[in-house]
Amino acid sequence: MTTGPDATASVSAATLAVEQRAEQSIWRVIVAASAGTLIEWYDFFVFGALAGIVADEFYPAGNATANFLKALATFGAGFAVRPLGALFFGRIGDMVGRKYTFLVTLLLMGSATAAIGLIPTYAQIGLAAPVLLVVCRLLQGLALGGEYGGAAVYVAEYAPDGRRGFYTSFIQTTASLGLLVSLLVVLGTRSILGEEAFRAWGWRVPFLLSVVLIAVSYQIRRRMHESPLFAALKAKGKTSTAPIRDAFRTAEQWKTFFVVLFGITAGQAVVFYTSQFYAQIFLEKTLKVPAATANLVVAGAIVAATPFFVVFGALSDRIGRKKIMLAGNLLAAALWLPIFHAMAANADPVRPVVLGALVFAQVLFVAMTYGPIAAYLVEAFPARIRYTSLSLPYHLGNGWFGGFTPFIAASATAATGNRFAGLWYPIGVTLMTVVIGTLFARETRGTSTWHELDE
Repeated sequence: MTTGPDATASVSAATLAVEQRAEQSIWRVIVAASAGTLIEWYDFFVFGALAGIVADEFYPAGNATANFLKALATFGAGFAVRPLGALFFGRIGDMVGRKYTFLVTLLLMGSATAAIGLIPTYAQIGLAAPVLLVVCRLLQGLALGGEYGGAAVYVAEYAPDGRRGFYTSFIQTTASLGLLVSLLVVLGTRSILGEEAFRAWGWRVPFLLSVVLIAVSYQIRRRMHESPLFAALKAKGKTSTAPIRDAFRTAEQWKTFFVVLFGITAGQAVVFYTSQFYAQIFLEKTLKVPAATANLVVAGAIVAATPFFVVFGALSDRIGRKKIMLAGNLLAAALWLPIFHAMAANADPVRPVVLGALVFAQVLFVAMTYGPIAAYLVEAFPARIRYTSLSLPYHLGNGWFGGFTPFIAASATAATGNRFAGLWYPIGVTLMTVVIGTLFARETRGTSTWHELDE
């Protein structure tokens, strides 16, 4: 058995060879992983795009505002269970593999989404309708809790050190693009069928379309290989047999968990859901901008801003992840109130170009906070427990802090009569993240994810 410097050189050379092979195939990996993740986000967000109709179809007739809040609460239920999905699927991903796990989450998400399109309405089966709707929404949340971590880790473990922010930023575009696709499918279906047919039965089409999208994505993903870094760790017997225990057994690990949750992901989450989801709700429900116009305004802003996810991801490779993400949080907290006041001033009469520019500015905040975050999370945790470790704080932040933002904001507006009251919650969370992140979060740029093979 070879020992000493020759053995170390041999291991390092093997690590370099693995890294070089990974870089050569990374674009195929990005396309395959991104396609599936985009479709899962589409499945998850199409519910939000149809929240108004869902409120009418699945809840008893009565107060329209109360029913809309119920629909938003149901929307939030999917977010509430995302941390459970993170732990369940994260454990499988760290023990069995990244590829297998996000094949399972893909099928679970597609099945739950298609099922929503088949549930009879409240008028047909009574209380069973909202109960079945919530069950499907919970299944969607469990699936998404395992999907994002798998896709982010999978791409990151193919990416070479020094370019991880750039490569993983393509995964980060999929959430906004999934929202965009959901809006476009809803708009297209509504336009083709007409408003009367769409409200009668056509709203089911975007949910049922998931079957086709998931089938295509599954065929793409099943041909993928396991990530080279995880495969190498597994071959050397360095994977964890108890990822949840190993991820949260020391005080230092708990400190990292809380810093990442409160100092990174909580603020990113409310920026994401305020600047895109709540912006659309504010246009449609508060300012009474026609739904189709509001959808087009938000969709146009997302299209224009999506390249900036990659811009900020690549920039984070040069100047660091932390400062870009915290700057995005600070800008959002400082500018939301003037932006929403400007939206109100341009809603009657509707000036769609101005409204689009105002939403575009908000999606830039999303790109700043979200573009570098996958690279940051991957670099914050070791490979043997990475899937589990990063998934939990990410999905607690995005599921609990972010996912309930539309409901909290809309409830605050309804309770106070102040159309801008909904902004105080996201402003407070983002400021908290700026303070905690500045004081306690470490910069991860320059972290090698391949060194574990040499240890």
